Amino acid sequence: MCEANAYIEKDGKEELYLENVDILKPEDGKIYMRNLFGEQKFFEGVIKEISLIKHRIILKKD
Repeated sequence: MCEANAYIEKDGKEELYLENVDILKPEDGKIYMRNLFGEQKFFEGVIKEISLIKHRIILKKD
């Protein structure tokens, strides 16, 4: 499986935002994500880091 979990970095900690992210793309100044189960979310911020080996996406508010 190639999906990853998305986390928000907040106050030096990482908080789970969305599990099993399959699609991640910029859309209208936001980050659109959809997981394997069809759940969709938009995040207003930036991608801080993506680790493909660890299957992790770290997001951060602007």
